[in-house]
Amino acid sequence: MSLEGDIALLKRVPLFADLPVEQLRLVAFSSVRVDLEAKQVLFREGAQASTGYVVSNGGVELTRGDGGRKKSVVRCEAGSLIGELALFIETQRPATAIAVVASQLLEIDRKLITRMLHEYPHLALGLRTKLAERLTATMSELSQVRRLLIDAGRTGHRR
Repeated sequence: MSLEGDIALLKRVPLFADLPVEQLRLVAFSSVRVDLEAKQVLFREGAQASTGYVVSNGGVELTRGDGGRKKSVVRCEAGSLIGELALFIETQRPATAIAVVASQLLEIDRKLITRMLHEYPHLALGLRTKLAERLTATMSELSQVRRLLIDAGRTGHRR
């Protein structure tokens, strides 16, 4: 994919969607292209993570260990960001990523994002706002799930 194609791809990723073209160009230019064959492992659950990946073509399935068996978590298609948290903090991979078909990805290093946030403080404010909104939405969803589980527990005890 061309640099302009990579910029267009990054523009589709919610985390990067509001970045100015100059910063998208920096991310696109600084990212590393990763080509995977079908069934090739990108990373394993529990591995240290310092990069995120944007799926350019193909698809990647994220799986987690479950009592000795693998459990599918999510399938990531073109435009999906994998490992978003690793772009901001030291963390471990919560799942194993395996290419479903031959796939191409852009690998983005945390050092690049950190440098951008220091050099362009207005970007840091925008990302902080976006992440805070998503965290608030996630907390609301978790609260709803908690209520459903409590209600289900009450229903189960009445039998």
